Amino acid sequence: MNNRPPISSSPSNSLNAYRKRKMRGGPNIVYIVAGVLVLGGVILLVVWLMGPSKPLNSLFATETPTPTLTFTPTNTSTPTETPTVTPTATITPTATFSSPFTYTVQDGDYLALIVEKYNLGDDGIALILLLNPYSGTAPETGMPIGIDPSTQNIIPGQVILLPNPGMQLPTPTPIPSDLPRGTKLNYTIQAGDTLAGIASKFNSTEEAIIKENSITDPNAIQVGQLLVIPVNLVTATPTRPPTSTPITPGAGTVLPTATFTPIN
Repeated sequence: MNNRPPISSSPSNSLNAYRKRKMRGGPNIVYIVAGVLVLGGVILLVVWLMGPSKPLNSLFATETPTPTLTFTPTNTSTPTETPTVTPTATITPTATFSSPFTYTVQDGDYLALIVEKYNLGDDGIALILLLNPYSGTAPETGMPIGIDPSTQNIIPGQVILLPNPGMQLPTPTPIPSDLPRGTKLNYTIQAGDTLAGIASKFNSTEEAIIKENSITDPNAIQVGQLLVIPVNLVTATPTRPPTSTPITPGAGTVLPTATFTPIN
């Protein structure tokens, strides 16, 4: 049994049916077009916001990995250390002289030091005094002429005569036996001298030597000290034993032998 109404085939009924279908489909097309436009706008907005220096760019930016540099090891050879050769100090030899030579006194010099410097031996000081007899001070320069044996002082700038190494002291001249009694001679004390020995050498007496030179302590006489000796006070006798020993200012100090010059 068919309950559907009979289909009318009239033109008016067909036109009405077409209009109804058209009205039902119109809104759907509008909605689709609007949705497409909205979606496109959203996409454009997102793309714009993700552009350079845009807010979303910092949110979605990924870190660019820093490339790792791999260094290829270089075969660097370690240089072999060359030993440093230490130069041997050159020893400057002291000049050797064959005859007496001049020397200018330097700061800090003294006779014993000069003797050691030039290797003048045990008689060095005695030879220096012998070669530089003292005769006062030069008025034009203020420099001493020679070396005073009583003080043995030398000053910087003074020019003195030094003996050559190996030079020997002259043999002392014997005291003339005919010298008048009490004749006074100058004598410079040498290493090993004693007042008794000096008195015996000059045929004098200790008492006379002490009195003549105002000696307060016979044991305090010094090497280089100048004495005035009254000679031929007594008859020559064998050498007396020493009773006093002179004080030597420095090790190895030796002074010249007696100079027998009568005092006027």
